[in-house]
Amino acid sequence: METTGVVTDVGGVKGPLASAIDDARFVGGHPMAGSELEGPDGADAAMFSGAVWVLTPVASTADTTFSTVARVIADMGAEVVALDPQRHDEVVAVISHVPHLTAATLMGLAAERSEEHAALLRLAAGGFRDMTRIASGHPDIWLDVCAENREAILVGLDSLIEALSVVRGVVDAGDRQGLFERLEHARHARHNLPSSVTHPETLAEVRIPIPDRPGAAAEIFTLAAELGVNIPGFEVVHMAEGHLGVAVVLVDARYSERYRGGLIARGFRPSIQPLA
Repeated sequence: METTGVVTDVGGVKGPLASAIDDARFVGGHPMAGSELEGPDGADAAMFSGAVWVLTPVASTADTTFSTVARVIADMGAEVVALDPQRHDEVVAVISHVPHLTAATLMGLAAERSEEHAALLRLAAGGFRDMTRIASGHPDIWLDVCAENREAILVGLDSLIEALSVVRGVVDAGDRQGLFERLEHARHARHNLPSSVTHPETLAEVRIPIPDRPGAAAEIFTLAAELGVNIPGFEVVHMAEGHLGVAVVLVDARYSERYRGGLIARGFRPSIQPLA
């Protein structure tokens, strides 16, 4: 039966599917957003807001198919990026698949060592928790991902192993300058990751350790409302000793000191830095 409908998908590997489907009404898709939580617990109405959603059109994909799917994605608040299916798989191997395997391996290593040192996991602080958060995702999906994107993942793993080997050599040689340069390069690259904020130069980042007291996290945001300070973006990052976490809040730079003063008056210890 003929239909005017279009079809897309949300899988994490695009090459095999693109090779198997030759239809003008199909375009592959991959929303670069999600949650480590399973089922309804991972649902979030704003999950795709500001996220990148990759579409992987091929020669047979009709322009109307691409534009229709892209319009729906834009309506959900996501940014559409078009990539060749194979290129997509190479990219996500580096930024998603290899990081997940790395996090799982690091978590496994810590778990094994904890059998020798009972306090090890209790000492795991923010950096370790940040790096291994994604390891809490259900393993079922990763069996398929690793099977479908095997070649690109192997290339990524080999590159990571080689880079770690170089770092090992630098540390072993006591090369302080070489180590500093590698760490500084990584720090600079991390700082320059693309931001979803349109005009970062107008914003300031306020970092607020969240005290372990009832209602502390909510107070951070209700105070902003009381002071008339808009919060266009925020996240809660790693666990800090004696705190529930650190709230990283973006505010209009013009009102950052007003907000900081209000936080200090309520017993918080905020720090401020320009976003750009």
